[in-house]
Amino acid sequence: MIQPVIGIIGGSGLYDIDGLEDKAWRRVETPWGDPSDQLLFGRLAGIQCVFLPRHGRGHPTSPTHLNYRANIDALKRSGVTDVLSLSAVGSLKEELPPGHFVVVDQFIDRSFAREKSFFGDGVVAHVSMAHPVCARLGAALHGAATSLSLPVTNGGTYLVMEGPQFSTKAESELYRSWGCSVIGMTNMPEAKLAREAELCYATMAMVTDFDCWHPDHDHVTVEAVVRILLGNAEKARDLVRAIVPEVGRERALCPCGCDRALDNAVITAPDRRNKTLISKLDAVAGRVL
Repeated sequence: MIQPVIGIIGGSGLYDIDGLEDKAWRRVETPWGDPSDQLLFGRLAGIQCVFLPRHGRGHPTSPTHLNYRANIDALKRSGVTDVLSLSAVGSLKEELPPGHFVVVDQFIDRSFAREKSFFGDGVVAHVSMAHPVCARLGAALHGAATSLSLPVTNGGTYLVMEGPQFSTKAESELYRSWGCSVIGMTNMPEAKLAREAELCYATMAMVTDFDCWHPDHDHVTVEAVVRILLGNAEKARDLVRAIVPEVGRERALCPCGCDRALDNAVITAPDRRNKTLISKLDAVAGRVL
């Protein structure tokens, strides 16, 4: 049986978690460099939790320049088993207005300026991303949001763009034609790296605005977006307090296989593996290497 440790990655506007007991900010060193910030350790309803503000407290780091590998490695190195990712997004659908929450179940990765894998250079591995979100965690997120009477949609595709600029209207219309639900800048390669690290991972996308496709887009003020952002962050804190006791119970191996993603993934023959890279993979892939 596994006693889960819950990792929470906070998006824009969410730089702390209320209600943690015995909380302490600690620096976690990784072989991939520094994570976005110190990690906040504590207990919620008796469950061990580790919180990481994705952009750092005060939001000093842009989506492109986040050290995604260090962030995921730091969580894994801290004993985290399950990751709840909270992300501010734009909406690509009329029925997902500002203030709405979406339990994402698919991604389209349009980022291009980021390191996307822990592997390579002498240790090659290929993990499946067909189902990039842990269905068990996704169901728990939806259940917790429903219990809080939050406006929530279960399932949707998150288009990850590079940024930091927002979309052109033509791009926004293209992504709508693909059937995407929301658009943001941070969940890839985060989700890919979580899978490589054998972490259960799920995303709750929190809509702050309609993307530029919407006819009312030009009437949206920065103040209105910030107001929605802060309101969403407060609801996200409530969501965390509701879901942690549910997903923090002792459990067996994940039925989705997230925690065994590397079972048949490493292709490089043992005698051809790069020893330097193997040493960097101690937390992420030590189970199979």
